[in-house]
Amino acid sequence: MKKLKFLNIFDEGMSSSKLVNAAFFVLFSVVFTLVLSSKYFLFENLITSDNTSKHDIIANKTIEVIDTFKTEQQKKEVALRIEPILTPAEDNYIKNNLTNLVESISQIRNSDATQAVKREQLNILFDLSDDTQKAFVVNYFLSAPSQRVEVINLKAKQTLNAVLNEGVTEKDFEKQNIARIIIRNIGHDVTRNQVRLISALLEQVIMPNMIVDEHATELARKNAISSVKPYKVVFHKGDKIVFAGEFITKLKRDALSKAGYHVLELNYQGVIGIFCLVVVGMLSLMYYLQFFEKPFLNRNYIMLMTLMSVFVISCAVLMPDNSSVYLIPFPAFAIILAIFTNPRVSFLTSILLITMTALTLKLDAEAMAIFIIVALISTVSVAKVKYSRRFDLVKTGFEISLVMVLLILSVYLLEKCLIDVDGTILMRDALSGLANGILSGIVALGTLPLLESMFKIITPYGLVELADPNQPLLKRLNYEAPGTYDHSLRLSHLCEAAAEAIGADPILARVGAFYHDIGKLKRPLFFVENQTYFGIENPHTKLNPRLSKMVITAHPKDGIELAKEYGIPPVVQNFIIQHHGDSLASYFYNQALKEEGAENVNEEQFRYTGPKPNTKETAILMLADAVESASRTLSDHSQESLDALIDKLFRERLSDGQLSDSPLTLKDLKIIATTFSRVLRAAHHQRIKYHQTAIQELENKIKTKQNQFFIDSTQDTSQKDKDKNDN
Repeated sequence: MKKLKFLNIFDEGMSSSKLVNAAFFVLFSVVFTLVLSSKYFLFENLITSDNTSKHDIIANKTIEVIDTFKTEQQKKEVALRIEPILTPAEDNYIKNNLTNLVESISQIRNSDATQAVKREQLNILFDLSDDTQKAFVVNYFLSAPSQRVEVINLKAKQTLNAVLNEGVTEKDFEKQNIARIIIRNIGHDVTRNQVRLISALLEQVIMPNMIVDEHATELARKNAISSVKPYKVVFHKGDKIVFAGEFITKLKRDALSKAGYHVLELNYQGVIGIFCLVVVGMLSLMYYLQFFEKPFLNRNYIMLMTLMSVFVISCAVLMPDNSSVYLIPFPAFAIILAIFTNPRVSFLTSILLITMTALTLKLDAEAMAIFIIVALISTVSVAKVKYSRRFDLVKTGFEISLVMVLLILSVYLLEKCLIDVDGTILMRDALSGLANGILSGIVALGTLPLLESMFKIITPYGLVELADPNQPLLKRLNYEAPGTYDHSLRLSHLCEAAAEAIGADPILARVGAFYHDIGKLKRPLFFVENQTYFGIENPHTKLNPRLSKMVITAHPKDGIELAKEYGIPPVVQNFIIQHHGDSLASYFYNQALKEEGAENVNEEQFRYTGPKPNTKETAILMLADAVESASRTLSDHSQESLDALIDKLFRERLSDGQLSDSPLTLKDLKIIATTFSRVLRAAHHQRIKYHQTAIQELENKIKTKQNQFFIDSTQDTSQKDKDKNDN
């Protein structure tokens, strides 16, 4: 028994929706992983495990490949040949040292010390490696006349200035070139002994006055490196790219790739990495939909996203390596998904798809950035499209193509500053971006009806088609139930205006109003709005209230049957089944109370079967249906009368709990009430006096004038006759 109970629990778990969703999630993840990794398996594997070629491969076209190894070597050589850039340092310190040395010699010469002490002090001042030279210099400064010493000092200062102007570097010290530099800068009118003395003085004070400018040197090396043109290797048609058994270098791999072969290998670790990337991407999308866009967390929408994603990835995988990456149809994906869902969902899904594809297929960062920006432009453009004009979608494709071309050009202009860009590649990519954008609009327009039919999802374009009065169901409603048709038209204006006022979908609300009462087509004469048109007596006068209630409350279910028969989408069917909720058919309920007594009548027996409205649009329809019908009974359509009626009907629906499942807020209800009042006042506006009345009044005035003229004329004639007789 325990085992049987466990099996029952297991069966229940297997049939639960959560387990089914988890299975779909795993299935989609595996499919995405296989498609993304297929690029590494669909092509012929040319390389053995020891990285050698399996057979000879001959070029079927002329191939030009960059030898990156030799190019890098050339760049290193050029960089090493750049000498460090030197910048002058402060020279006053060196000049002050010479001045101090000269003053020290003068002080020793003029001191009262003995000759031996003076000699010892001068020996300390002059640090010379050559003892003979040192002895000569010390003896000279010890015993030479002051006038000659002054000459030596002056010429030493002049020579120092010349040396510093020429510049002294660390390398000069390393190579012991200081003596040569000093001698080179001493004037021509100097004796050999003076040269020895000047050199001795300057060797004590000279130090490097040219230091390396690291920044300028590094910049010069970068400029030199960037000027190195890539080392290219050309394989002409018929040349052997690799020989059988040849070790495959990076150059040969690149050549094989350009020849159309795929030489990359993917082990199980890479497949696991792709699978993890796909799982993270899909979970991110699921969490976003769960918390922010729950209506789209629907199996039909998920299937649509999956199919489109697999198609886009397949295009990227099957695209030849030498073709432009900008042909991948990411813009078409963003456009179609924005139409089926909304711009936010489309943009996020596009980013995730572009990221997964770019990371897996090793697309350039520039291409990845361009496609993300284009996805943003695509979703924003679609949000501004007028769905009544299909050609606007093609215009959107042209706009996207121009954006892609501008982005591609901007990237290449930026790269042009750093490296030499091939103009043919720029032209190829620009034309690919242009074609991709234009084709995206055309493909989106052409595939919309197919995708709508496949996934039973209605788009704004489909809604616009359903609103066409020539639709078979609407034509039937117009001919067979004209009163209901007129009621639906009036209702559509109310619903559309209210939906737009609160930020709901006005197109969906309008179309839902058109079809909400199609169930009345089964028994049109049982509804009062059609009885006057056909000039018949109300059949409910001959029926008991319970039977009348059954006929009236059956029209939502009858409408669903008709909607399914004519292929009306589920989102519109919601308006048909929900527009009365489980409200009370009060007229027949009150009639039953009078005829049968309160103790024999149960209120639940006279209610619609529901369900209650669960979206803003269906809730608006319920309210508009009640308000529009009741407004026809008013003799006074002033603002006060309409506001009072709307307030009464809204309160009744709220107190009856009919709006408990809808997302409408009290603020929304206030806006809807104001909108209904405004639209109904416009529908029941006052008329001015017709011209026939004005004409009648004018005719009466003319007759009065004519009569008065006749009386005046008669009086004048009588007076003239009297005067004549008197004469």
